[in-house]
Amino acid sequence: MAQPLVKKDDDRDDEAEYSPFLGLEKGSVLQEARVFNDPQLDARRCSQVITKLLYLLNQGETFTKVEATEVFFAVTKLFQSKDMGLRRMVYLMIKEISPSADEVIIVTSSLMKDMNSKIDMYRANAIRVLCRITDGTLLSQIERYLKQAIVDKNPVVASAALVSGIHLLQTNPEIVKRWSNEVQEAVQSRAALVQFHALGLLHQIRQNDRLAVSKLVTSLTRGTVRSPLAQCLLIRYTSQVIHESGNTQSGERPFYDYLESCLRHKSDMVIFEAARAITELNGVTSRELTPAITVLQLFLSSTKPVLRFAAVRTLNKVAMTHPMAVTNCNIDMESLISDQNRSIATLAITTLLKTGNESSVDRLMKQITNFMSDIADEFKIVVVEAIRSLCLKFPLKYRSLMNFLSNILREEGGFDYKKAIVDSIVILIRDIPDAKEVGLLHLCEFIEDCEFTYLSTQILHFLGIEGPKTSDPSKYIRYIYNRVHLENAIVRASAVSTLAKFGAAVDVLKPRIFVLLRRCLFDSDDEVRDRATLYLDTLGGDGSVVETDKDVKDFLFGPFDIPLVNLETSLKNYEPSEEGFDINSVPKEVKSQPLAEKKAPGKKPTGLGAPPSTADAYERMLSTISECANFGKLFKSSAPVELTEAETEYAVNVIKHIFDRHVVFQYNCTNTIPEQLLEHVIVTVDASDADEFSEVFSKPLRSLPYDSPGQTFVAFEKPEGVPTVGKFSNILKFIVKEVDPTTGEAEDDGVEDEYQLEDLEIVAADYVLKVGVSNFRNAWESLGPDFERVDEYGLGPRESLAEAVNTVINLLGLEPCEGTEEVPPNSRSHTCLLSGVFIGNVKVLVRLSFGLDGPKDVAMKLSVRSEDETVSDAIHEIVASG
Repeated sequence: MAQPLVKKDDDRDDEAEYSPFLGLEKGSVLQEARVFNDPQLDARRCSQVITKLLYLLNQGETFTKVEATEVFFAVTKLFQSKDMGLRRMVYLMIKEISPSADEVIIVTSSLMKDMNSKIDMYRANAIRVLCRITDGTLLSQIERYLKQAIVDKNPVVASAALVSGIHLLQTNPEIVKRWSNEVQEAVQSRAALVQFHALGLLHQIRQNDRLAVSKLVTSLTRGTVRSPLAQCLLIRYTSQVIHESGNTQSGERPFYDYLESCLRHKSDMVIFEAARAITELNGVTSRELTPAITVLQLFLSSTKPVLRFAAVRTLNKVAMTHPMAVTNCNIDMESLISDQNRSIATLAITTLLKTGNESSVDRLMKQITNFMSDIADEFKIVVVEAIRSLCLKFPLKYRSLMNFLSNILREEGGFDYKKAIVDSIVILIRDIPDAKEVGLLHLCEFIEDCEFTYLSTQILHFLGIEGPKTSDPSKYIRYIYNRVHLENAIVRASAVSTLAKFGAAVDVLKPRIFVLLRRCLFDSDDEVRDRATLYLDTLGGDGSVVETDKDVKDFLFGPFDIPLVNLETSLKNYEPSEEGFDINSVPKEVKSQPLAEKKAPGKKPTGLGAPPSTADAYERMLSTISECANFGKLFKSSAPVELTEAETEYAVNVIKHIFDRHVVFQYNCTNTIPEQLLEHVIVTVDASDADEFSEVFSKPLRSLPYDSPGQTFVAFEKPEGVPTVGKFSNILKFIVKEVDPTTGEAEDDGVEDEYQLEDLEIVAADYVLKVGVSNFRNAWESLGPDFERVDEYGLGPRESLAEAVNTVINLLGLEPCEGTEEVPPNSRSHTCLLSGVFIGNVKVLVRLSFGLDGPKDVAMKLSVRSEDETVSDAIHEIVASG
């Protein structure tokens, strides 16, 4: 159902004009399409029906094969009409329907007739439609006409042919590459749009030949390009050549001089493009930046909002690397703080915060105060992050900056905005010791009126850690205890825990804390009462001023190193008795996935049992193995890989722990036979198909009783920081002892036995950690093109475009962003965005462009940006070898 388009009018504020397509239904429009078959065609009526059909298609409405065929044949009958407006609608309809190969023949003759018509409008549109719907066979037949159209005197016809060539280059490159001479002639055209399209096509034809691109840029920078649009393209290609050459000096200096000369062009877009190109050059010096900064400074006072925005955004990026070069623009940018366009104002203030000196901080804060109430939360978050950076840059100004953060914290705002402020205050408290007490008081004042439960609990948790370390911890007790009375149960429980931490850390406060905790025993919520009871018992004594035991402090403040899955299992299995539950009895090893879950097809672990939540537990567990002590920080742990089938005698899965120079295989074993006890359990690994791996140690499992999971470990050394791959054969070896079912005792003598496991592979995706980004575009632009690598690949025949997308995602092991892993039905092209961290903690972003090349063949363009060029190359190698 189409949504109403509401338009406010100056004279009729209370009236709304709705879309004429409101309530449009496919069935009724298809009925109306019968008008195409009338002997006496009504051109106006036919145009209206086509408009409705196009609207439905663009709203995502799908037509069945029969419906699409009927509409297509009906539309072809409209070629008999001489009405020019209707003919243009017919062209659009044929392009949108995209008829199949056997249907194209019906309309080809009419389109070829129009392509040779004396009416230029017919010629241009017929070229566009023919190139859109034809395949390579028919294209070779009309190639001669297309070449003639490229050099046609009418710019509309020439542009249509050139744009069609740009599209065809993706599907029929060998044909389009034969048009180089005609395209080169079109580059000299006097028509601005023709020159722009011709230059774009010529560059795409030569883009894989760096020398040819360099020659093209060299010849065109001598002044033959007059079109401002083409000039902007040429500036981009020039920047690319300079970047690929690796320097802006010596031999490439003429190209830089060309960029500088463009700063004096009469077109604003050319001037800005040249300025932006200069600021983005590698190794650009302050002297080289000066002319670009000068023209951007002039744009700051332009009457055109788009120029002001473009200039301030570019200066904002320059300020990150060359803040001193931008300081001359500070006065102009201060005037933009009150700009009506809030995007411009936000960029201006954040740039000033990056380039300002310590003496200007107070003045900026006064200006920002009036400015903050007028912008949206997303812009406020940018300002908050800039203020945080400024405070870390000038720590002596913490008081005024902290007061500002505190004031805006109490104003209206959404969760993300408030969280950004709280996070900033927490960072400043940790990094600037003098700001601790001021910052903690501001947080205490905020939770008095905080409407977000998550933020309240996080602040209370942080307060319990940092509050006792201040000179006067008692002043925070009132704020914390108020939460016990005035908040929901979750926050009240968190406040009880925070009070207990103060009592354990500050002995003088213990009597007061005891009184407050006793009052909490009468709370209406079970969790609050249970926590109060636990902490009263843990702190011990009668609340007198005595030193708290070390064990109590460790319990309250120390890390919780017991896997939650194991704790949950132990609590469920605990039977009430005279002896209380002993937390030390909970195993600290990470147990393998339960058999019931393992056998359930398609069931993914969720909640506490999900593999990602146990990452810290894995690292702590491996740190207890002495042989792993010098392996460094754990980079990634994989999900369990099953090495046995369901319903077998022994259940084994393996978790791959990836370090920089080592790989540790954790084999999780379960004995499913009640009458057997396994001892000296170990997995012997054959690495003959993994030449670059050498075994370092193996750690056997002493005993494996029935249905009691255990782990055995094997570690390998590999080349440092390299995504080395290999295949490993595994055999489970052990000693079997029979168990008496009545007594549960095992026999003294056992028999050596072994069990063949499935092979295990280390693949390239094991060296990539899935880490998403909230805004892919911003992250992509922030990485910049310095280490970007782009290439195209043929993926061969695939069942569907979605299958090809999923295959590449699984191959790379990266996190899909913004829902781009989902491919719309019947799509012939798709773009997928991926992000992650490569081994060595190198951020990497990937943009995948898929397209159907023929009925089933899939082509892919892979663009990679990272913080290290070797990582970008490695991602391409993964795809090339996969």
